[in-house]
Amino acid sequence: SSFGSQRPAPPGERERERAQTARREARPRSTAATAMISEGRPRESLVKYDPPLELGPASPEVLARKGKPGQATSLKAQLAKKAQLPPVESKPSTDDVLHALLPPREWVEEGKHFMQYVSNQPATRLDVIQLQEALDQRLMERQARETGICPVREELYSQCFDELIRQVTINQPERGLLLLRVRDEIRMSIAAYQTLYQSSVTFGTRKQLQSEQGKAETEQMIAEQEDLKRQREARVVELKNKCEAIERREAERRTVDEKKRKEEIDFLKHQQTHLDSFLKSHDTKS
Repeated sequence: SSFGSQRPAPPGERERERAQTARREARPRSTAATAMISEGRPRESLVKYDPPLELGPASPEVLARKGKPGQATSLKAQLAKKAQLPPVESKPSTDDVLHALLPPREWVEEGKHFMQYVSNQPATRLDVIQLQEALDQRLMERQARETGICPVREELYSQCFDELIRQVTINQPERGLLLLRVRDEIRMSIAAYQTLYQSSVTFGTRKQLQSEQGKAETEQMIAEQEDLKRQREARVVELKNKCEAIERREAERRTVDEKKRKEEIDFLKHQQTHLDSFLKSHDTKS
C-alpha cells in the first residue's frame, strides 16, 4: 500500500506494478540488511521518490537497526555503504541500476516498516527548472551559509547531484554509472580533507596543551628566580650598609688614632725642646 490516492491502471500495467511491488518488497531483506533505519518519516529530499511502501509491522531485526529521528548521515557513513553495482556487461535493467545507485529509504513510523524507492519517471525540462527552484528555496529556508563550510549546503547540493544522477541514469544507465564514480570520488576527496583537518586540529590542540604545561613550569621557574633575585638584592643592600658602617667606624677610629699620635708627637717634641734647653744650660754652668 502507498500514501495518497492513485488512478486505476489498465490490467496490463496493473500486473506490471504488482510484479514490481513484489520485487521491491523482496529486495530490502537482501540489499539493506545492515543499513541504519531512521525513526519517523525522513525529511523531504530533492531526490524524486515514488510513494512509500508499507512493508507491514516492524520486525525485531528492523527495530534493532533503528536510529535516532532526524539523524544526519555523515560523509564517511555514505562512503561506507556503497551499493554493489551490477556489471554493465550483464545489461541490467534501468530499475536495477537506479536502485543500486540510489538505495531506497527506510523508516519506522507508528510501529510500521516503510520503504521508499527513487522514482523511475523520466525528467523533463520543467522538472529541472523546478529542481533548481527547490534547491534555492531549501537553501533559503534552512539558512545555509553562502560561503565557508556549511553542512546544510553540502547536504542539499548532494541531494541535487543525486537527483541529476537519477535523471541521467533513466535515459542512459552507463552515463549514470560514470556520474556515480565522479560523485564518489568527490566525496572521498572531501572525506580525506576532513580527516586531514581533524588530525591537524588534534595536533594543534595537543601542541597547545603541551605549550601551556611548559608555560606553567616556566612561569613558576621565573617566579622562583625573581624571588631569589629579591633575596640577593636585599642581601646586597644589607652588606653595603654593613660596609658603610664599618668604613665610618674605621674612619672615626683612624681620626682618633691620628689625633692621639699627633698629641704624643707634640708632647715628645716639647720634651725634646725642654731637654735641649736643660742640657745647654747645664753645659754652660759647667
